Amino acid sequence: MWKDWLYFSRGQRVGIIVLITLVLVAVALNFALPLFFTSDDDANDDFISEAIAFQASLQSLDSIRQIERQRQYEERYANQYPRYERRTNRKDESYTLFTFDPNKADSVTFSKLGLRPHIISSIINYRKKGGVFRTNADFSKIYSITSEKFAELEPYIAIEITENTPQNNIIIQKDSVVIFVELNSADTTELMQIRGIGRGYARGIVRFRNETGGFVSVEQLQEIYGMRPENYKRIRPFCTIDTSLVQKIKINTASVDRLNRHPYLNFQQSKAIYDLRRKKGRLETIDELNILKDLPPETLLKMRPYFSFE
Repeated sequence: MWKDWLYFSRGQRVGIIVLITLVLVAVALNFALPLFFTSDDDANDDFISEAIAFQASLQSLDSIRQIERQRQYEERYANQYPRYERRTNRKDESYTLFTFDPNKADSVTFSKLGLRPHIISSIINYRKKGGVFRTNADFSKIYSITSEKFAELEPYIAIEITENTPQNNIIIQKDSVVIFVELNSADTTELMQIRGIGRGYARGIVRFRNETGGFVSVEQLQEIYGMRPENYKRIRPFCTIDTSLVQKIKINTASVDRLNRHPYLNFQQSKAIYDLRRKKGRLETIDELNILKDLPPETLLKMRPYFSFE
C-alpha cells in the first residue's frame, strides 16, 4: 500500500526535477548577483537629497500662496470695514509731524499727521457733538487711536482753551441755551444733542422705551445696554420724564403673550398673573398679586408703574 503513496508517474517525476532545479538556480543567483553588481550608496544619497529639496520647495510654494491669500483677504476686509486695522509690518504712508490743535485742525491736517481716515472721522464727529479736548490725555481716548500713535503725536499737541470753550458738565448751543430731553418722546436725533449720548446709546434708549412702554424714572438709563457709570452721571442732569406718556398694560385684559413681552416679566410670572385673573374674575389693585410666589416683591415694585387696573 505504501507504494501507492510514493509512486510518481514519469511526468510527475520530470516536474519535480524541474521544480528542484529552479529552486537551486534561484538560490544560486541570490548569492551570485551581489558579486557582479556593486551597491550605489552615493546615488541613493543623491536621490534622498533631491526628494527633500523637492518637498521643501512645495512647502515654500504653499507658504507663498498662503501669504497671498491673506493679503487679498485683508484688502477685501479693509474695503468692507473701514475700521479694520491690518496687522502687518508695513509702515504707513509718509507723513510729517508738526504742532496742531485737535480742537481746530481739519481732516486734511489730521491726514498729514498720519492718522487713518476712520480715526479722523471719529475726531470730527466727536467735535460736532460738542466734544472738546482739554488735555493731551483726552485726545488719547479717541476710538481706534493706538498708544504708539498717540505717543508719537503728543509732543506736537497744542491745545488752546478760551473763555468760549464749553464746559464738560453742561450743554451749550450757539444761543447759550441748555438742552434737556424728555426720554419718553425724544427721537434719536434729539437724544444725540446731549453730550454723552451717541448713536448707539440713542438707539438703546428708544429700544428700551418701546420694550417697557416708557421710562418711569431717569435711573432706568442705567439699564441701557453698555451704559457706563460715568456716562450716566454726565447724561442724567439733562434728562426729564413725563410719566403720562408711559404705555401701561391693562392687566385685566392682557394675554399671557402681552405680559411676557415686558422685559421685567418672564413666562411663568405672566402665566401666574393670567391664571389669577381668570380665577378671581377681575383684579383691582397690585397688592392682590402679592399672593403669587413667582412674583418677588422687587419685581412687583418695578412693574407697579406699568400696570393699569381699569
